[in-house]
Amino acid sequence: METTQAYRRRTSRIVKWLNRALLTLFAASLVLFTGFALFLLGTRLFLFNRALPGVYLHDVNLSGMSPEEIVAALDPALTYPENGAIVLRDADRNWMVKPAELGVSIDLHEIASNALAIGRQGTFLERLQQQVDAWYQGYAITPVILFDQVVGAFYLQAIAAAVDQPTIEAALLIEGTQVLVSPGQIGRSVDIIGTLDALKEPFGSMHDAVIPVVIEETPPIVLDASSAAESARGILGEPLRITAEGAEDLVLEPSELAPMIRFEVKGDAADSAYTVQLDPELLATVLAPRIAELERKPENARFIFNDETHELDLLQPAVIGRNLDIAASIETINAGMSEGLHVIELTFEYEEPMVGSEATAQELGISEDVSVVSTYFPGSSSERIQNIKTASSVFHGLLIPPGETLSMADVLGDISLDNGYAEALIIFGDRTIKGVGGGVCQVSTTLFRAVFFGGYEIVERHPHAYRVGYYEGGPGSPGPGLDATVFVPLVDFKFRNDTPYWLLMETYIYGNQLLWKFYSTSDGRSVQWSSHESNAIDAPKPLYKENPDLDKDEIKKIDYEADGLDVIVYRTVTRDGETIHKDTIKTHYLPWRAIYEFGPGSDLPNNIEVEDD
Repeated sequence: METTQAYRRRTSRIVKWLNRALLTLFAASLVLFTGFALFLLGTRLFLFNRALPGVYLHDVNLSGMSPEEIVAALDPALTYPENGAIVLRDADRNWMVKPAELGVSIDLHEIASNALAIGRQGTFLERLQQQVDAWYQGYAITPVILFDQVVGAFYLQAIAAAVDQPTIEAALLIEGTQVLVSPGQIGRSVDIIGTLDALKEPFGSMHDAVIPVVIEETPPIVLDASSAAESARGILGEPLRITAEGAEDLVLEPSELAPMIRFEVKGDAADSAYTVQLDPELLATVLAPRIAELERKPENARFIFNDETHELDLLQPAVIGRNLDIAASIETINAGMSEGLHVIELTFEYEEPMVGSEATAQELGISEDVSVVSTYFPGSSSERIQNIKTASSVFHGLLIPPGETLSMADVLGDISLDNGYAEALIIFGDRTIKGVGGGVCQVSTTLFRAVFFGGYEIVERHPHAYRVGYYEGGPGSPGPGLDATVFVPLVDFKFRNDTPYWLLMETYIYGNQLLWKFYSTSDGRSVQWSSHESNAIDAPKPLYKENPDLDKDEIKKIDYEADGLDVIVYRTVTRDGETIHKDTIKTHYLPWRAIYEFGPGSDLPNNIEVEDD
């Protein structure tokens, strides 16, 4: 039996032998691998910027070639774009075309780039595998085919010009006032995208082919048009009369109706029919010019408060608003014509006003006058008085709902000669000039004071640039700082009826007095106010300007002097001991000089300022 010591000696010899064998095997493998790697490395270094051995395309061996050599070698070999043949066929018509004419080309430079990439891309092992494959069995690359479909589509469009034909429905035609019928035709159109898709396969494999042109066919809907023709003849048999309450009838003669008639096919190929109607857009064009005549906005009734009975006396009846529903009217007209009617009424949408003619003072919460103010305009020209009357009249009997903001500019609308205004002096920039509507600010100032002393919420107010004598004179005048100017549409005066009751306004002209009355119901509010004046500045001395249109010694005053002044008006409106409005109204009046014009050569006062030319 072997001793332990002998066993250990024998085992040690075996282990040493195995170690020597493994070291020998490792060294041999290392030498082999290193040699192979050095071989490959040497090959790559030798073939720098050249295709590796074994790389080819079709029958052309590209081994060791530079990009320029590859391009030169492949150029005469890859002639498919110019030498290939594609036949495009539609029924019995053929078009022979080269692939190049359809946008096909070969990218030789990209092929060369792909050839050089073999064995030089990917991970180390992937590159090694490509090099081994190329060395032992060859490595085939594919051609890079470019297909410019824009070029192909352009070529196919020429074919489409010869192939395409429109779809023509069996149609009803009108010549003059006569109804005619025309036959239909199957529509054909080249599906350019579909045909291009069909060309991709032969182009990709670079072979000749016969490719059917892809055609889309659109058959007409076959109909018996006799019924629709009779309907059209019935429409053209007599005039169409379109009516509306309170408006003159609109009469369309057959010669006017004929160009408006449209025939529409409804249904499918198995069950279809023509409908006959007037073209909605053309009919709308005929109706649109009458909108202003036919439509009206809802208007509340206007009243006068009877101080004796405490009831409302109707001043102007309420107006029910109506809007022409053109779409519904067109449907009504076409529906009526399909039934053989020739007198058809327009369709409206109606809108009731908030306050009807039967409204009572109790319903509106109007029981007393809540603010009464007057302003005066002695010495005003007849034109200015006309404008005051015209502007104030539009507010007479006007009702303002609880919570609503009144815009004076909106109520006045267009201040123009057509609306009853005259030319009178107005403040414009730094001048007093003649303009349409001079005197309207007398109305805005009076309304502002009615709002101010009535304790209503002031939303927007603008003062005059300089003091105007009209607004500071007369019995009970509050003095400067309580005027308001309006210049439609840029400058406005607005206030809000911040009470729970309707507000009725009345305006009256008594000689040179404008009286403005608010009727509502007091909610218990009271007004305390005061004013503070400062920085009074005398008006500058007059300025004289020569006017060649005036005679010698003729002097004319064209602007009036006014002293400058800063005024702050304080208003506090309370109700049940609670402050609901606290206003600080600041006004900066500029000093204003008088301006005179004189004729050439006039004798002028001494110590005056004359404007230089």
